[in-house]
Amino acid sequence: MLIPRVLTALVLLPLLLAAIFLLPTPKLYLVFCLVGLAAAWEWTALMGLARLAPRLAYLLVMALALAAVWPLHGLAWGVPALCGLALVWWLYAFGLVRGFPANFAQGPWPPSRMAPLGLLLIPSTLLALSALHAQDQGAWRLMFMLFIVFAADIGAFLVGRNYGKRKLAPAVSPGKSVEGALGGLVLVALWALAAGPYVFRFESPVQLGLLVLIAVLTAALSVVGDLLESLFKRLRGLKDSGKLLPGHGGVLDRIDSILAAAPVFYLGLRLSGL
Repeated sequence: MLIPRVLTALVLLPLLLAAIFLLPTPKLYLVFCLVGLAAAWEWTALMGLARLAPRLAYLLVMALALAAVWPLHGLAWGVPALCGLALVWWLYAFGLVRGFPANFAQGPWPPSRMAPLGLLLIPSTLLALSALHAQDQGAWRLMFMLFIVFAADIGAFLVGRNYGKRKLAPAVSPGKSVEGALGGLVLVALWALAAGPYVFRFESPVQLGLLVLIAVLTAALSVVGDLLESLFKRLRGLKDSGKLLPGHGGVLDRIDSILAAAPVFYLGLRLSGL
């Protein structure tokens, strides 16, 4: 399992870096949309759709939604408004994770609830990523946000493996610990303190403090994104969301944290004026 995982990362990472640093924002958004459609296909499995026709129909609706939200870039508060809706959802999702499994006594959500949720989460994430990329120092800002997610994962793994005792969400993901989550947040804060001044070119310590706060809040909700996907998979009896990425599972398995992190981080920057 380790070798396919490493090989997949070695192939995808250079492609991701090349796309972020070489492509203009509209073309990068098209690349992100391809990833989003792959995620939408896997989302249909979480919806419980088995037949090909409804899965393809949802894929078409997602493609139309991704095209429809792109013009929000031209509106002053278009992207923040969509990201604000996503933030409301992720705050609600925190309660869903905490209340599991009692709050899902009736079983998985039906497609009528899961379908619009996917149409919010995937477009808001891709729009936030492209909006970050369109800013000054956009490529580096986007990488900064991605490293928030990476730091949260790495810190949680290292601290949780060595010091984890209290389960974070045992009914959803038994391997995650409270100590690990806190370790991830600490590493994220250190990352923001170290890289923030270079990426954002701050003029005051107050701005750096705001960035650290935004980064930590982003990381905290990225954990909710990870746990929520695990919750939906558990309800459907799935180990992975798909098999597209050897050694990693599906696309959703790789971007579940980013689904929460990207809209929250972008919105935090806009509201703080950073």
